[in-house]
Amino acid sequence: MKLRVKLVGLEVGGKLIIIMNNEDADDLGIRSGARVRIQYGKKFITSIINVTKKLVSKGHIGVCEEVKTRLNLKGNEEVDVDVAKFPTSLQFIKNKLNGRKLSYEEVSEIVKDTVEGNLNESEIAAFVAALYTKGVDIDEAASLTCAMVESGETLKLNKKIIVDKHSIGGTVGDKTTMLVVPIIAASGLTMPKTSSRAITSAAGTADKAEVLMPVELDIQEMKKVVEKTNGCIVWGGALNLAPADDIFIQVEYPLSIDPLMFPSIMGKKRAVGANHLVIDIPTGRGTKVKTIGDADLLAKDFIELGQKIGIKTQCAITYGEQPMGYAVGPALEAREMLEVIMRKRNVVDVIDKACHIANIILKMVGKEQNALQVLKSGKAEEKLREIIAHQGGNAAVKPDDIKIGDYGLDICAEKSGYVLWMNNTGLIDVARAAGAPKDKGAGLMLHKKLGHKVEKGDRLFTVYAEKARKLERVRKITDENGVVGVGDRVEMLIHEVTQVPVHKKSFILER
Repeated sequence: MKLRVKLVGLEVGGKLIIIMNNEDADDLGIRSGARVRIQYGKKFITSIINVTKKLVSKGHIGVCEEVKTRLNLKGNEEVDVDVAKFPTSLQFIKNKLNGRKLSYEEVSEIVKDTVEGNLNESEIAAFVAALYTKGVDIDEAASLTCAMVESGETLKLNKKIIVDKHSIGGTVGDKTTMLVVPIIAASGLTMPKTSSRAITSAAGTADKAEVLMPVELDIQEMKKVVEKTNGCIVWGGALNLAPADDIFIQVEYPLSIDPLMFPSIMGKKRAVGANHLVIDIPTGRGTKVKTIGDADLLAKDFIELGQKIGIKTQCAITYGEQPMGYAVGPALEAREMLEVIMRKRNVVDVIDKACHIANIILKMVGKEQNALQVLKSGKAEEKLREIIAHQGGNAAVKPDDIKIGDYGLDICAEKSGYVLWMNNTGLIDVARAAGAPKDKGAGLMLHKKLGHKVEKGDRLFTVYAEKARKLERVRKITDENGVVGVGDRVEMLIHEVTQVPVHKKSFILER
């Protein structure tokens, strides 16, 4: 059936969806949710249809932005539409639901059908749920990793050694990547760093880096930057690396499950050609991994998967029970990082963690440089400014050039004592309520951290917002929930439970 394209201007979260008139759908013998094959020239995709009586007239097909991009449509073209074949990968998903181990060929077919739009949302959700309930063994994880890499583009660099690092997420205010990349690149190693935007946090690394420079580079632009500077910090979502993972994340997030963490992380590292990798596993209350024992088990799995796919992997178990540094939010964190790399501020925990992780990378490949010395010498700052320039930013940027939200709200201590605990999830909620990460200038600045002495009325932290009305929501959160605990001793009673509680689980999903 030939139908004429109507662009409807809708983005549908990466899904390939089209809208057909109900009469055209009847002629094909299909209904909403069915799969159709759409061909334009030599390009074709499988898409899920929605049916309408009014939005699209007979003889036309409504096309979402994702379909428009995949087929390179401008509007009003004539396309061929036919019923798509039933995907064989559905049987493999059923096999996994029944507890059967999947082969590489089966995994590859599921991933391919996911990317090509042959599976609808409920079928993908069934696959993710099956992985979560039945488990993913090391062979399946390796198969998923390789299949996800093959589903997208890869970065090809003429380098024998390519290094990378990744944090599984959970540390509030983590600026490690933005320091490690220039330290490592200044030490003569190649580090093509792809980073995520915030999913559940107050600021992903890409959100922070974007304060200083463009991060939405394509694969060729990224390659040019790396070849000239040895490093980069770019948003992975613009690169089409392992695109199946972006689809799986859309299912994982609302379900608060993450069965694809290992292949997701390792797939994107393999896609940029990394052969030496350090995984940062923040540990403690308020993080994804609560105990050192659990962190060690997670590290074992990462190292074994790395061996399977040819990436030498080591892990750093790091302290995650309070924010790193004092700044939380894209602009505030970028400014604090810049002050550190310019040697204007000695933010001890930020420097300590970044240098430890950089030193692990350097030792892995036999380099004798010391990360702290590279930082203190100014070579890391020089390299960062080089990267900023080649990514299209202002290489002369200074901390004072970074704009912070005009509206502020001080949260003060209600009694004297010491800071006994900090609610990481609560701090994230406060920063996001203020507008982070979308509003780059929103976030919070801590004035006290664990163990600090506090007098009644002292500022614990200041919240910044670009819109005054958002501070009303912040005030409500801080009034209703404990974010920073102050006292003169640790109290044994945490809280009372007088009725069946509604459990709100903290879920951290970062890539």
